[in-house]
Amino acid sequence: MCHLEERSGDHTAFRNEQMKKLLIGFAVAAALLGTVRTDISADDEKYKVLEKEEIRQTLKFQDPAKPKSLRLDNVFGAVDVQAYDGGDVELVALKTIKAKDQDKVKKAKADVKLDVTAEGGEIDLYVDGPFRCRCENGSGYKWRDLGYQVNFDFVLKVPRKTALILRTVNEGDVAVKGVEGDFEVSNVNGKVTMESVAGSGKAHTVNGPVKVSFVRNPAAACSFRTINGDVTLSFRDGLAADFKMKTFNGEAYSDFEVKTLPAAAPVRETVKGHYVYKRDKFSQVRVGKGGPEVTCDTMNGDILIKKGI
Repeated sequence: MCHLEERSGDHTAFRNEQMKKLLIGFAVAAALLGTVRTDISADDEKYKVLEKEEIRQTLKFQDPAKPKSLRLDNVFGAVDVQAYDGGDVELVALKTIKAKDQDKVKKAKADVKLDVTAEGGEIDLYVDGPFRCRCENGSGYKWRDLGYQVNFDFVLKVPRKTALILRTVNEGDVAVKGVEGDFEVSNVNGKVTMESVAGSGKAHTVNGPVKVSFVRNPAAACSFRTINGDVTLSFRDGLAADFKMKTFNGEAYSDFEVKTLPAAAPVRETVKGHYVYKRDKFSQVRVGKGGPEVTCDTMNGDILIKKGI
């Protein structure tokens, strides 16, 4: 049972045990994305042949003295990245081929490759195949009935300070644990979970929750987005940041005291000789003295700003 409680400053909050519901209005915010096929699992019935292979590799940075970064661009399958105290990237990938018959298995082996390149302090992993495209939805993937499907489920151990660029599309979640570098994480049909991270960046998906916990508060702007799911963020004591938040079917909560910021002024554009004014749909609040901008955006879900232990 929530009850109103007056706070110092210019905001009022509900208290419900540990969480405080922000009294801010959220405007309707509908975003139309490119169509992404989400019923891939329904195709499993037509795949009569299943073949699996485990891939293990130790990937070395060509110039260990340079800042390290790992880029992984997957399509079907999960991505799990864990920090460790070594200097290389330890890769384990379970490759699963599902096909209509043995001829399609052979076709899949010929068509789909895991390309690995290393240059300077960068390692790049790219799952390539005839399903790749320059798609308007930005996924880099277009569904085609090839008579087969190839999944790669990755588990990687990376040096703790590695910067990450991770992407997958279908049939897998993205998980990161203990990595302290900056990040750019993208999924479509799956959740994004980042635990005990310390960098700054983006974590986005479409169908699934986004959950991120920091062991050190971010020093630069961050963005956390989904369409169907909650956005749950956990920060340390002493947080100082400015939050931009937007949800349609949901609420926003914070463990931190917040101060409501003025709405951004409308942006004027000229359309066919007429002035059109567009207002920012985000509500804005400040924690502490303010600092890096943290954008939280969902359509069907809550936004939770939590205080970590």
